[in-house]
Amino acid sequence: MAKVILTHEVTGLGTAGDIVEVKNGYARNYLLPRGFAMAWTKGGERQVETIKAARIAREHASLEDAQQQAAALSAKPVKLTVKAGETGRLFGTVKPSDVAAAVEAAGLGSIDKRKVELPTHIKSTGSYQANVRLHDDVSAVIDLEVVTN
Repeated sequence: MAKVILTHEVTGLGTAGDIVEVKNGYARNYLLPRGFAMAWTKGGERQVETIKAARIAREHASLEDAQQQAAALSAKPVKLTVKAGETGRLFGTVKPSDVAAAVEAAGLGSIDKRKVELPTHIKSTGSYQANVRLHDDVSAVIDLEVVTN
């Protein structure tokens, strides 16, 4: 087992600043190369407070604000305009940053792209859903309408 300090939120594992024990291969092949974690050291443990402070600054001020934004995000679909071919196949794929930009353009507030979870790779036009973790206790489902411009 390897002891690591998470630098980003990892679904099912923990949030930034958490010290967790994972299997060696998971740490070596997934978490560390992608920058989701750093190896645990005594010196690194001192950085945990800095990581947690940055996470708290990015989070919503309160649970009520997160619940209000979740209700607004779930209320109406978000239109995402992309470039696509004649058959509706996209030139590329929809990324979490694209979803965050579309939500902000729709006037539904700003969300952190790291909190957006796409269940599948979106490679064609149509209707999709994305999950957004707004707070530790609040998540919202966004209805996405992927259309061509």
